[in-house]
Amino acid sequence: MSNDIRIRRGAQLKLRGQAEKILNVAEPSKTYALQPDDFFATTPKLAVREGDQVAQGTPIFFDKKDPRIQFVSPVSGVVQAVVRGAKRKILKVVIAAEGSRQQKHNVSAENRSSREQIIDLLLTSGCWPFIKQRPYDVVANPDDKPQAILVSTYATAPLDVDFEFLLKNNKAEFQAGVDVLTKLTDGSVFLTYDNSFGGFFTEVQNVKPISVKGPHPAGDPSVQIQKLCPINSGDRVWVVRPEDVVNIGRFFETGIYDGQRTVAIAGNAVAAPQYFQTKIGAEIAPLLDIAQMDTSRPVRVINGNVLTGTAIASDGHIGFYNNLVSVIPEGNHYRMFGWLPFVGNHIPSLSNTSLSWLFGKKGYEVDTNLNGEERALVVTGEMEKVFPMDIYPMQLLKACMVEDIEKMEALGIYEVVSEDFGLIDYANTSKIEAQEIIRKGIELMIKEVG
Repeated sequence: MSNDIRIRRGAQLKLRGQAEKILNVAEPSKTYALQPDDFFATTPKLAVREGDQVAQGTPIFFDKKDPRIQFVSPVSGVVQAVVRGAKRKILKVVIAAEGSRQQKHNVSAENRSSREQIIDLLLTSGCWPFIKQRPYDVVANPDDKPQAILVSTYATAPLDVDFEFLLKNNKAEFQAGVDVLTKLTDGSVFLTYDNSFGGFFTEVQNVKPISVKGPHPAGDPSVQIQKLCPINSGDRVWVVRPEDVVNIGRFFETGIYDGQRTVAIAGNAVAAPQYFQTKIGAEIAPLLDIAQMDTSRPVRVINGNVLTGTAIASDGHIGFYNNLVSVIPEGNHYRMFGWLPFVGNHIPSLSNTSLSWLFGKKGYEVDTNLNGEERALVVTGEMEKVFPMDIYPMQLLKACMVEDIEKMEALGIYEVVSEDFGLIDYANTSKIEAQEIIRKGIELMIKEVG
């Protein structure tokens, strides 16, 4: 059996504004924030109050369903604000950076000789949320033992980052993190990388290297997991992002929680797209200023990529898992006769009849315009063309919409997460919110099945 993954179905959206290979160490942010919505299906319970002094690594809140899972401060400082929304839902906890206090843990060889000790250190340090589980894309359950762990360094989403460049100065920490992960599973630690250029990832020890080739969503963990270790009911596969492998490795070398986060500020609404090394939850505004965000027109700042990211204010904070901030113009305009060929061909289209493929060799200028309204969901075959998994996407969406749990299980709800339907949201002419439908379907599965 080949160790390679080849994906044919999908689409690569070539957009202007890709981040240049320039890595800046950002100035320390004045405030940092933890946002509970970054942790799907987590019910936060505060461990601090406004005005409390916290050290780097101090628990800020924990999961009400499992208090062992703690979310800690990335910096030393003071809890400046607890921002709440409807029904007093916690939207974010803002920490004003101050001082250099750090919580230190004993990570000697004697204290991490067993799997149980390693898990306990990950939990008490706040590193555990770096590990997510499939199915459902939630923070992993410490009581489970996964059949495999996946670290995917192959990023295919529009304007996504180059992990080889991003982690070029963290090779030793990455290896240390991998060595920790190997002790958490009896199965393999899969490390997937770009087939055309694996870089230092091909030299990492104690992993099963897998080269990947293909258009988006070939870089999505769900696509790779289905090829490597398909998930059935009761199975667990853990997923760790590449930079979080570094954070885990650094913790076991120093005993100090270090939430490093390197982000690319990209998109056609910034003049100088580039990479910045900062910390989890840092302010975005100073980075946007350096990247020279266009202030002459309304823009949308997105935590993540343009297909699956979350819109935030320009004075917001970096999401917990985000390595990309996309900035594109708002689509607050109407394109007359936009459906005709040669009209607005700067917009990427998956239909050859639009003739947009003739004009996008240097990348497309895009905005947030949906170019249409919600229509009836009909059988067109569009979803299947861009969905490479062995799942019927339209049938699964319909099962989620009517909340038929048995059909959802039979159609593969355990194998997908909402981000896998980002390209379907873009390609489907019905303009339905496929990601939101899948998200609600998964919430139903967690509630009814667990």
